[in-house]
Amino acid sequence: MKRLIFALAVSASCAVASAAAPIAKIQALLAKPTVLCGRFDQTKQLAGMKKPLASNGRFCVVAGKGVLWRTLKPFPNTLRLTRDEIVSFQGERVAMRLEAKQEPTVRMINSVLFSLLSGDLGQLETLFEVDGNVDGGSWNVALKARQPALAKAIGAISLDGGAYVKNIQIAEASGDKTFIVFSEIKTGEGAIAADEAALL
Repeated sequence: MKRLIFALAVSASCAVASAAAPIAKIQALLAKPTVLCGRFDQTKQLAGMKKPLASNGRFCVVAGKGVLWRTLKPFPNTLRLTRDEIVSFQGERVAMRLEAKQEPTVRMINSVLFSLLSGDLGQLETLFEVDGNVDGGSWNVALKARQPALAKAIGAISLDGGAYVKNIQIAEASGDKTFIVFSEIKTGEGAIAADEAALL
């Protein structure tokens, strides 16, 4: 996940492309819960390596607060992303902290990730050219970074889903590719565990 975060900069998430993409229709399909939690399965294919790196865990998106990304396998690690900072925890110990006031890209990174996970295409439009389509209750979107600095790190992003984002694919300029699948989605206050809520 750390590589994903730095690649996005890698969470926020010029409406030139809005006419080409049915953003309003997609936004209408998306549920907008205050609390959204679930499972993620992530596969990272590094350029030049045959065997991909796999990880899985839980994520929570809390409106107005941020994103909690808890990797459970192969190694436990927790990331908290808010508008002002990225914090990495090893157990209860803070292993890394990047603040937006010291690293201006942090705010952009966090906004991108928050918008990707919550499916906020309106916010994504500010940083990406958006192209997509709707088929019944399903949709897919392709994103191309507007800013050269972001485009240098990210080749392309695509996502698809229905009421919630189901899959995200990120093709980095380095040739690395990341695939994330979301499942077991739950919403509402009961979706987030007490220890998770305490971290946000």
